Amino acid sequence: MTKKIDVVIVGTGAAGLFCALHFPENVQVLMICKSDVDKSDSYLAQGGICMLRDEEDYQGYFDDTMRAGHYENDAASVEVMIRSSQKIAEQLMAFGVDFEQDGDGLVFTREGGHSRPRILFHKDCTGKEITSTLLENVRQRKNVQMMEHTMMLDIISDGKRCYGIVVQDSTGDVQVIQAKYTVFACGGLGGLYQHTTNYRHITGDAVAIAKKHGIALKHVGYVQIHPTTLYSEKPGRRFLISESVRGEGAVLLNKNKERFCDELLPRDVVTAAIHRQMEEDDMPFVWLSMEKIPEEEIRSHFPNILQQCLEEGYDPTRECIPVVPAQHYFMGGIQVNLSSRTSMEALYAIGETSCNGVHGKNRLASNSLLESLVFAERAAAEISGMVGEGHFADIAGLTDMRQYQDVNRLQEDYKKIVLDEIEKEC
Repeated sequence: MTKKIDVVIVGTGAAGLFCALHFPENVQVLMICKSDVDKSDSYLAQGGICMLRDEEDYQGYFDDTMRAGHYENDAASVEVMIRSSQKIAEQLMAFGVDFEQDGDGLVFTREGGHSRPRILFHKDCTGKEITSTLLENVRQRKNVQMMEHTMMLDIISDGKRCYGIVVQDSTGDVQVIQAKYTVFACGGLGGLYQHTTNYRHITGDAVAIAKKHGIALKHVGYVQIHPTTLYSEKPGRRFLISESVRGEGAVLLNKNKERFCDELLPRDVVTAAIHRQMEEDDMPFVWLSMEKIPEEEIRSHFPNILQQCLEEGYDPTRECIPVVPAQHYFMGGIQVNLSSRTSMEALYAIGETSCNGVHGKNRLASNSLLESLVFAERAAAEISGMVGEGHFADIAGLTDMRQYQDVNRLQEDYKKIVLDEIEKEC
């Protein structure tokens, strides 16, 4: 069975949704997702989304991003991201995103690695606010279809150009989706790790498929560990304690309740300090104290964090909470240019699965949502200019469907490919 569509987008997180919203209504778009449509890591982002405050802030923002990335960032990509940030924020608010405001002005918070407050937020669930709002807008578009519980198994390619994807749909059937253009927006690879803030089903499939087809990858070994997730002995993903908690005054303490580091240094530096302290204390966690944050601010700015802590038996308005580093974000991925184009014709990659060099070796807090949206829009713009001239090629003979009979084995093979690439770089 073959389905034909102008553009197929693999993933329904913020990047994929924003990309879909930037196609004209005469372009037919199909979005697929591996789980429920709202089970993407974009929903889990707590802190916020960066925005250039004014022209005087440009150099500081640029320097903060480069410093956090250990100057391995692509300067041109960083400039594009920062210069686009105000337009992206305006578009989000036009779509209905409700950022915190004080009167008629936006409120900004600060997180680790930032030299000043420049982060827009919605309570402590900015990712959910942005992504759910984008999803509502996409659902109103007549030119966009969605398929849930549909897993990408492979791409269709002659080695030079991508002609679509092979999927297993919600009924278990394997089918071909032929597309003039394909966009990977598949997220990261946290499901490969024992301790992660990510959903378990997000396992880097697109990276494995890219490797299989000789598509250029970049910085696959650059995997970010978030310094503060709520320590728990329960199975499953770890609950992230947002960087903005420390930005608003929370401090890290050792087992004797003594402060041991500067909490607003970049994430990798803070993570290393926590690991050293855990080893010195012979403890599986360190303490985070919100004592310096007024109780009312905890309740209004961090309601979800408060609720999660209470469910684990801790009241951060009264006591310290235990935190531990966990895998959080993938800075590497499928190499793309400033328009999100990969090394294969007609194939684009956006969001966490891509690598345009913005983040370098260590992502600056709250740059992820911004980077995803900036380069998702740029992908849609380039594809929109070409899709009308495209046609559906004859793809007979390009795919042997027998290789997809054992999907579980295929998934395990893909996981091994990604882990091998990470280990090779590390």
